[in-house]
Amino acid sequence: MTDMVDDSSNISRRELLNRGLASAAMMAVPSALVPASGSRASGSPPVATPKHKEMRLLSDRPLNMEAPAHLLDTAVTEADRLFVRNNGLMPVNPNSASWELLIDGESVTSPTSFTLDQLRSEFEVISLQITLECGGNGRSEFDPPAPGNQWTTGAVGCPKWTGVRLRDVLEKVGIRDDAVYIGYYGSDTHLSGDPNKVPISRGVPMHKALEPETLLAFAMNDAPIPIEHGYPLRLVVGGWPGSVCGKWLERIQVRNKVHDGPKMTGNAYRVPCEPAARGSQVADDAMCIIESMPVKSLITTPRSGMLCSVGDTLQVGGFAWAGDDEVGSVDISADFGATWTRAALQKPVNRFAWQRFNYGLPLKQTGYFEVWAKATDQSGRSQPMVVPGWNPKGYLNNACHRIAIQVV
Repeated sequence: MTDMVDDSSNISRRELLNRGLASAAMMAVPSALVPASGSRASGSPPVATPKHKEMRLLSDRPLNMEAPAHLLDTAVTEADRLFVRNNGLMPVNPNSASWELLIDGESVTSPTSFTLDQLRSEFEVISLQITLECGGNGRSEFDPPAPGNQWTTGAVGCPKWTGVRLRDVLEKVGIRDDAVYIGYYGSDTHLSGDPNKVPISRGVPMHKALEPETLLAFAMNDAPIPIEHGYPLRLVVGGWPGSVCGKWLERIQVRNKVHDGPKMTGNAYRVPCEPAARGSQVADDAMCIIESMPVKSLITTPRSGMLCSVGDTLQVGGFAWAGDDEVGSVDISADFGATWTRAALQKPVNRFAWQRFNYGLPLKQTGYFEVWAKATDQSGRSQPMVVPGWNPKGYLNNACHRIAIQVV
């Protein structure tokens, strides 16, 4: 089996069908955005992770990049392959030694600040693998086109996070009975440079904030979190869009109402409460906040565009995840969805971790084929075979992933 093209997984479904195995262009990651690692003084931030050369740059101000699907073939996503989603500019020199997290808000009994050392020493430290996915992952496939970063399939990953439970910290501070929501604030800077403007401040309802898997994380893959992923402290909330996982975390407010920070109101990170026709206008008050992400799968091996030999068995593998739910099954098709065969599926290592699937596909005849993967969660909800529910911001595309192969 050989590689015919650089990668065709970064083109749309329409292009994949129309162009077959044609190569797709990629945006190179500028070396200036990925400085090499080096030793740092105590308390100073790590430099940006050197990203894999195949990472795709969507924008450099703010920094946004994703991985082609084949780079995500490890159970624990490596730092150099984890997507980057920023709304503002990263803090210049965050210092972990002097960093403090303030917990306050209308529904806090005793507003309190914690240093990182206090978080580590006063609360149980745990490690969990938690899938992180941008709500706009797959936006490039929407028709008519939706504004925003044109993510393909690579705005997802499942690193190992280490930190303390947000629940434990909130319980120590004291939460009033009228608590409804939390909202986070980070130390990133608005693109305008105006210190009075906040780039993003989102949050989750109290029931989600108090789940035992919701973390205040200070390590990723057993190392300090890289600067571009939130050093020295970030919020990690499993199963919901990555936008609720605030980076460079310096404040959490406990609110007595739904949080109303930037990117929480209007149509930001919201979808129509009722199905809407493609291209239609939807009023802000008819949009609902995105919560649990839909069931989804990603073929990570082989890479799209492989040249294969007839008579061989193609090992197809990847990962599936299902928001607050667990994946129940993954099926594979090589005949455009006419027939499906069940793949082997592993259990998650913990709640909110993605699940590995594998399938040996017999290659019985020559020609062009597409390998499709379809995940179904334990509640019986499956991925659609086409882009689902149009929405004006291009969120929640969980259509079946497909790759192209040529059998000779």
